[in-house]
Amino acid sequence: MMSTAQRTLLVELLTEELPPKALARLGDAFADGIANGLRARGLVTGESVVTPYATPRRLAVSISNVLERAPDATIRAKVLPVSVALDANGNPTPPLAKKLAAMGFADLPLASLERAMDGKAEAFFHTYTAAGARLADALQAALDETLGKLPIPKVMSYQRPDGETVQFVRPVHGLIALHGETIVPATAIGLTSSNKTQGHRFLSRGEVVVANADAYAATLESEGKVLASFTGRRDAIREQLLATAGSDHVVMPDALLDEVTALVEWPAIYACHFEKEFLAVPQECLILTMQTNQKYFALTDKPLAEGGRLTNRFLIVSNIATAHPEQIITGNERVVRPRLADAKFFFEQDKKKTLAERVPQLANVVYHNKLGSQLARTERLVKLAGAIAQMLGGNLTLAELGDETAQADDRDRPLTELAQRGALLAKADLLTDMVGEFPELQGTMGTYYARHDNEPSAVALACSAHYQPRFAGDALPAGYTGTVVALADKLETLVGIWGIGLQPTGEKDPFALRRHALGVVRMLVEKRLPLMLRDLLKAAYAQFASGVAESGYLADVEAFVLDRLRGYLRERGYAANDIEAVLAHPHAMDASLGDLLDRLEAVRAFSALPQAEALAAANKRIGNILKKTAHPAEGKVHESALVEPAEIALHAALQKVTPELTRHSQAHEYTQALSALAQLRDAVDAFFNDVMVMAEDETLRNNRLALLWQLHVQMNQVADLSKLAA
Repeated sequence: MMSTAQRTLLVELLTEELPPKALARLGDAFADGIANGLRARGLVTGESVVTPYATPRRLAVSISNVLERAPDATIRAKVLPVSVALDANGNPTPPLAKKLAAMGFADLPLASLERAMDGKAEAFFHTYTAAGARLADALQAALDETLGKLPIPKVMSYQRPDGETVQFVRPVHGLIALHGETIVPATAIGLTSSNKTQGHRFLSRGEVVVANADAYAATLESEGKVLASFTGRRDAIREQLLATAGSDHVVMPDALLDEVTALVEWPAIYACHFEKEFLAVPQECLILTMQTNQKYFALTDKPLAEGGRLTNRFLIVSNIATAHPEQIITGNERVVRPRLADAKFFFEQDKKKTLAERVPQLANVVYHNKLGSQLARTERLVKLAGAIAQMLGGNLTLAELGDETAQADDRDRPLTELAQRGALLAKADLLTDMVGEFPELQGTMGTYYARHDNEPSAVALACSAHYQPRFAGDALPAGYTGTVVALADKLETLVGIWGIGLQPTGEKDPFALRRHALGVVRMLVEKRLPLMLRDLLKAAYAQFASGVAESGYLADVEAFVLDRLRGYLRERGYAANDIEAVLAHPHAMDASLGDLLDRLEAVRAFSALPQAEALAAANKRIGNILKKTAHPAEGKVHESALVEPAEIALHAALQKVTPELTRHSQAHEYTQALSALAQLRDAVDAFFNDVMVMAEDETLRNNRLALLWQLHVQMNQVADLSKLAA
């Protein structure tokens, strides 16, 4: 008789310390693999809850409401097509006997098979009851499947005490498989299941017996001094960090928090200090070396986003909780001191040579073998930054341009001068010792060193700002100088890398061209820069004397950037039809992206009007009529040839609204222009209801086509409204 017992199932692998950066992913994959394997075999119910566990020394999963045996299932299986199963005389063939034997029904008579249509041909089917899977068998299969598919960064081979050589991410020392209080027989990596595991290496008494699957987490916590849940342990660390920080603010990147969570089983937070003299080093260097090399959490007097300054206190996450942590604290303070001393040494050494003196050495740094050195790239950036600055009115000073970020030392300097100087120095910090040690600081260190060299403030800021935005949602460069250099950097990369045939393919984008394109889009749109994308791409191409393809590929680069624009606008809540209406306008690429955004706002407002749907449909109809006309009349409408009341009324309405439409469009008052267009709805509807456009009389026909052509021009001054039609 089938057992219907539903109890919690626990599976745990006890291991040596697992790779910390892969632990969370391994834990989730292990839990999902076991759960999915049991679900596929009918042992997991709809009410089952899957709980993953992952610590440095274990991967585990708890699944509630797991059946001891799956329900029996009725299966209708196809055997063979009738044409194969029977010979010409209607007798069973050897292939039929072989197939039935393979299915486990060797002695099944032909009369027991169902004969039915399978598509266009007849086939034999057999319906039978399959016994539900037993938990032990299903778990063994799910365990084997899961261990074979884990996202292991690097597999290691090791020898078990019995001499067997096995492979896993780290040596495995124990396997738990419990269904309620019952041990489920299973094997994995040379181990047999039990209900025993190990607690914390130092804080527990060693072996821990798990009496019941439901008691796993509580037993490990109370007897083993282990917080088994990755997310629970992460939350505990976060809360302790904030409590220990007091009035200070914790610099707590998610990646670091995840990594320390994967390093400890029983977290304890301790506060440490370093000498204040190290605070003379740029705080980004100190924070990075503490995070990268020691996994420490830096403290600032207020949030970094609000200009917080580093304090000489930091927090560590230890795997040992003790009432007397003095040795732990002093040990960590002793360890961090040489790291900070190295950073201080690098900083002092780097300052002995100016950024400008380093620029010629960029000739020794390869950018790409088809595009030359970093010096060749820098020379292109200088020229391109100058060209972009000129498009913005580069002979004007920052003060004249209204740059609110400009400091006193550069307010009266021309944008072209500052942008070209910023582009010249932008990559020079790649040659510094600090950036060599911490590549993440490129740009940031350039700003520090440029300030030390007494470069203009805008130039110094451009050294770091030209990398912005570095990622989705990152801040844009603040001032004109940084923005120009950032545009130059991204455009040069886009046009150059694409020009040597390394455009993105599928998910592969090794040069981050998608990110560069989105950065260009965001700067042009959000800063409302009066720059045309097509002009910018041509200016970038002009800087390449050789190495790239003929300029025809720029159309592909433009389309690529516009695709990023579409995605960006959709994320901002604009409808796809509204976006296409604006981008399909014949002169879309003759306008700035900021102007396109103004048009898009107008189209969105127009789409909400009651007249919009009818006018969009009419516009699409007019476009189709004009396309099918061999020689559409684009000339003057002759009033004497207007005979129908509806066409006379439409012509009068169009004459009345055209000056208003034109005035608003030329003033970039696109919302008002489309609102004025709504006045034509009744006249347009009446025209199509009452007037035969393609009249037999050639004079009437051409006059009506001319009227439609004029209407089409006026309707599409802002956007191609036909794209709004369903």
